[in-house]
Amino acid sequence: MKRQNVPQLLGALIVVFFVAFPFVYSGGNYDYIMHICIIGFFYAILASSWSMLAGYAGQFSFGHMAFMGLGAYTTALLCHYFFLSPEPTGICTEFAIGGHYLIVKNPIGVTSTTLTQDCLAQAMDKWNGTVEVTPMPVWLGIILGTVVGGIFGLLIGLLVLRLRAAYLALFTLGFSEILRATISAEIQITRGQAGLELPSLFENGITIAGHFFSKTDKIPPYFVMLFLLLGCLAVLYWLSQSRFGLFVRALREDQDAAAALGVNTTRYKVLVFVVTSSMAALAGTVYAHYVTIITPNNLMILQMSLVVAMAVIAGVESFIAAAIGAILIEFILEMLRTSFSIGGVTVDMTLWRLVFFGVVLMLTLRFARNGLLVPIIDFFTRGHVAAETVARRSDETTKTQSRETQS
Repeated sequence: MKRQNVPQLLGALIVVFFVAFPFVYSGGNYDYIMHICIIGFFYAILASSWSMLAGYAGQFSFGHMAFMGLGAYTTALLCHYFFLSPEPTGICTEFAIGGHYLIVKNPIGVTSTTLTQDCLAQAMDKWNGTVEVTPMPVWLGIILGTVVGGIFGLLIGLLVLRLRAAYLALFTLGFSEILRATISAEIQITRGQAGLELPSLFENGITIAGHFFSKTDKIPPYFVMLFLLLGCLAVLYWLSQSRFGLFVRALREDQDAAAALGVNTTRYKVLVFVVTSSMAALAGTVYAHYVTIITPNNLMILQMSLVVAMAVIAGVESFIAAAIGAILIEFILEMLRTSFSIGGVTVDMTLWRLVFFGVVLMLTLRFARNGLLVPIIDFFTRGHVAAETVARRSDETTKTQSRETQS
């Protein structure tokens, strides 16, 4: 087997492993391990898409979790406030659509008199079960959340396309904090720190191959997040191998030189923002429906730092390495939650695990700036190139010496 084929084989084995894992693992902590896998896939989407933005295009942004939050809150607001009814309430804001009415609930924030102030709840009490109100479908919220993330990615891209290095990072950091503060302050609409509740991905359950899974089963969201990750990686790989990938790498190396060679730097800086922000928003919508609640704490800078650290430790210039690293680091961080005692002193690893994580990050930045996984991948994917180059040069040198000898 050729050495350059090893990464493809290992990649296929990893995919097969994760596809088969839910059916072969039988530990007593099954739900817990499945939950870690799902969260690991979620962070893998964020880390790999951020790797495309920062590692490939050289656009260092702290706004990735903000795009995730935009997607999550878009689908949360849609599911929380919008409903379809065959009858008008006469109380709520409503619009006639065909033979139905689009009902918009009134924002009431966090109060102790929710039922008496909720216009839809009042209407349903009046109907006494004779009218069936339909919530917005989850898939519609996922689509709208992804679109909103892409739109804001377009706007941010247009605003920051002239900024570089630290200025871009500071701008996106400010955008993220402003968004989090706005969501926290708009208690009437977003319920602030209390958060917005969402329906599950499969609120009424789902039947697959004759087996019924309830909304609390882990297997359906596991495969949704897994296939979402594989889809995002496929798109990123396709982009990296296309002219898009060539041009964004040119932006990273030397933006002025790329512009001088005819690359439309503005277009590709905006496009990479749109693509990566859409992926972050898509991951956020699915994540929100999985955990069934979204709060401003999900947008904290600590969460963004975690995504950046995952990508940097694994290898920021490879979205494959960033995705694998995110999954591994999520498992390691969870395993480090177990506290232990030394000489009668108990070490609370729920706190010290982040210190350990920070030490690993600093050591990586000091001694392995290209990450811990990228050199391994490069060994298999590029090692043969060096060998072929040496052999070719050696052959050319031999031919040259032979011609000189004959002459």
